[in-house]
Amino acid sequence: MNAPNAYAVACPSRLVLDRVADKWTVLVLGALVRRPTRFNQLRREIEGLSQKVLSQTLKNLERDGLVTRKAFATVPVTVEYSVTPLGETLASKMGGLLEWAEANVGEILEAQTRYDAMTPRDERGQPAR
Repeated sequence: MNAPNAYAVACPSRLVLDRVADKWTVLVLGALVRRPTRFNQLRREIEGLSQKVLSQTLKNLERDGLVTRKAFATVPVTVEYSVTPLGETLASKMGGLLEWAEANVGEILEAQTRYDAMTPRDERGQPAR
């Protein structure tokens, strides 16, 4: 088998990139790497994340071996999610991405404002094509 090459169209590493490039994956792993957390606590902590999207994100992360799900025999059942050792390696890389985004958001917004001011718009205010 050839070594993975994400630039090749058929490389399965592209599936990994699809997963890890998702903003909800970044935010969920970022929250879970701090401590194991229950579902509803994650929903409260990550603003704007719907129940459906959180559920799907957690299932995908669990399928990929990045997160584990532990159910406790309580009434109702309590479920806690935590990062696996593999997930920790990814979360350590994503931490830098989150820090970079927070440190540079102002400059990015300024660049967008400058670009938008120079870009012709149609009658609906959309960029002209």
